[in-house]
Amino acid sequence: MSKSGKTYHRADEPIFWGLFGAGGVVAAFATPALILITGILVPLGVLQLDYASVNAFANNWFGKLILLAVIAFPMWHACHRIFHAMHDLKIDTARGFFKLFWYGMAFVVSIAAAAYLIAI
Repeated sequence: MSKSGKTYHRADEPIFWGLFGAGGVVAAFATPALILITGILVPLGVLQLDYASVNAFANNWFGKLILLAVIAFPMWHACHRIFHAMHDLKIDTARGFFKLFWYGMAFVVSIAAAAYLIAI
């Protein structure tokens, strides 16, 4: 309790805003590069990617970490954006439920991606 008699509680928002920011950075920088490489350069024949080199990257610990970041961080970004968009649209009568649902969704996807990447 502070001198004014008010009780302050720790907020969890900085954690979610940090994940939101990380997801925005990954989505802004990595996603366009991946679209350019896998969606334009490889089909046009400008860049050659064979299965063995892509598989070697995906089976390396650093490659798995990159793949996890490309999957998990944008998911946290999207779920945080949807949660706050619901608040802006006044669809937050059950704010605790929606917070648990959207952040839980991002957490489950992140854990599932990590488990899959560890398994391969």
